[in-house]
Amino acid sequence: MKRQARGGSRGRRSRRRPDDDELNNEVMEIRRVAKVVKGGKNLSFRVLMVVGDGKGQVGLGKGNTREIPRAIQQGIRDAKRRMIHVPLKEGTIPHQIIGRYKAARVLLRPAFPGTGIIAGNTVGLLCRLAGVQDILTKSLGSTNPITLAKATLEGFKGLRTVEQVARLRDKTQQEILHVEA
Repeated sequence: MKRQARGGSRGRRSRRRPDDDELNNEVMEIRRVAKVVKGGKNLSFRVLMVVGDGKGQVGLGKGNTREIPRAIQQGIRDAKRRMIHVPLKEGTIPHQIIGRYKAARVLLRPAFPGTGIIAGNTVGLLCRLAGVQDILTKSLGSTNPITLAKATLEGFKGLRTVEQVARLRDKTQQEILHVEA
């Protein structure tokens, strides 16, 4: 008796992922790490990778192996698995937000067209690969690249467009944008 192949979506939500040729990836950090064992130290490399399509999709991944190229491949695979969507509005983000992760806080503020990406290395790399063209940022708290990157991603996850807010509140976009004086 022949067994049927298993697989399929198994009830998981399907979402469109960009093809590999659409994605850009960059190394955020390469660090040599050591694990102390009975016979001495086991040295390996930890690589932080950022993957993005420049159209609102970005992901952060970590690879940890003894060779740098394998760690990079592992980091890219991890980043593709953890991609999130960033809502963009005319090249910037829809509203100001503070992303928080452990001791790191990152202030993300929309900017006028032509401002560019005003950010440090870690936050700037995530913004560029996400497709944000104009943004003002400020790192508050930790300077650790991993926690800064995760705080930035938490900020991106908290962004909402006017359409999303209107849908959540069962109102029209005009009611959301209308401010009484």
